[in-house]
Amino acid sequence: MPELIDIVVPEDQQEGTESTLMQWLKRAGDTVALHEPLIELETDKVVVEIASPASGVLHELLVEEQSQVEPGAVLGRIAAGAQAAAKTGEVGQQAGAAATPKRTATAGQSKLSPAVKKLLKKHGLDSSQITGSGRDGRVTREDVESHIGGGETIIAKDQDALAPLAGGTIVPHTMMRRRIAAHMVKSVQTAPHVTCVFEADMSAVVAHRSKNRGGLEDQGVKLTYTAYFVKAAVAALRAVPEVNSRFHDEGLELFADINIGIGTALGDEGLIVPVIHRAQEMTLDAIAGKLQTLTDKARKGELGPDEVSGGTFTISNHGVSGSLLAAPIIINQPQSAILGIGKLEKRVVVVEDNMEIRPLCYVTLTIDHRALDAHQTNKFLSVFVAALESWAD
Repeated sequence: MPELIDIVVPEDQQEGTESTLMQWLKRAGDTVALHEPLIELETDKVVVEIASPASGVLHELLVEEQSQVEPGAVLGRIAAGAQAAAKTGEVGQQAGAAATPKRTATAGQSKLSPAVKKLLKKHGLDSSQITGSGRDGRVTREDVESHIGGGETIIAKDQDALAPLAGGTIVPHTMMRRRIAAHMVKSVQTAPHVTCVFEADMSAVVAHRSKNRGGLEDQGVKLTYTAYFVKAAVAALRAVPEVNSRFHDEGLELFADINIGIGTALGDEGLIVPVIHRAQEMTLDAIAGKLQTLTDKARKGELGPDEVSGGTFTISNHGVSGSLLAAPIIINQPQSAILGIGKLEKRVVVVEDNMEIRPLCYVTLTIDHRALDAHQTNKFLSVFVAALESWAD
């Protein structure tokens, strides 16, 4: 009997959220090589491939396409080694000649992921009580959570009420949009959001950028205002380390590194948050270069899992699309706060009894009030604004 090796979802594939097995690239009975792509896995952030852990024959598929899976879940098994490869036909019969994922005896339960079954059991629910939004009516974790929270889970008797109005159409949600929606709802339900607003005079930054952007552009790097916001955020996070944290029931986890995520719009496809790791060790020029690389990769769909994970704090530069103020900006759980940057525009201000025109923008910090209070919030924004307004050549 050949050795059977599990194909598992990597533990570091995501941060506490589920993934969806989008597609098997091989079928039961197929010969596979070590490191050959076997599965396409989609999270709320990226689509990644899971490679074969050994050479041999794909013995069995334990999880169907479009199923939700968690880190560490066993997706299938490979009969490893040259001996297994020579017995392709035999293994193919053992795995099921139809080359389809293994199903359990109970048809209804076979459509439920382990996470959904666990959640249903925890709350004493039956899947028949909920109409699923997944493929072929599959009940997803989001469906169960929405049902528990009294949300807009689609129950059969309510189908007519949810039909489109005359002349309207329903555009199906992408998996990314579903994940974003679930993440936002979970954040609001988890953390009490409070927002504080300051105004920043960007005169010093504008002058510095005008003086230095040409040198970087000669190297193919754009010096954006976002790079300045990241650098100033590092100063503020160092001054108020409680903002660079994660709330636990037993205490506040303070992170050693400052890993700043940058909300990046993908048009109608949604939003992704690539992460600048260890930003506290980077110069302004290095931050600008990293920002450009991550943004380009995000818009090409080329970000890797390590580039969208491990964030400890997030910046939403919503002003690039024209908004002056957004509040509250939903916290990127499990972080404790999110910084918002409004549109930079010239406004009239009073400076020592004189009217002057200055480049100004509103900046906000939305906090998880379980973890932070007004004292830390105001101190963070004070240091952040001071760093921008005192930028030196």
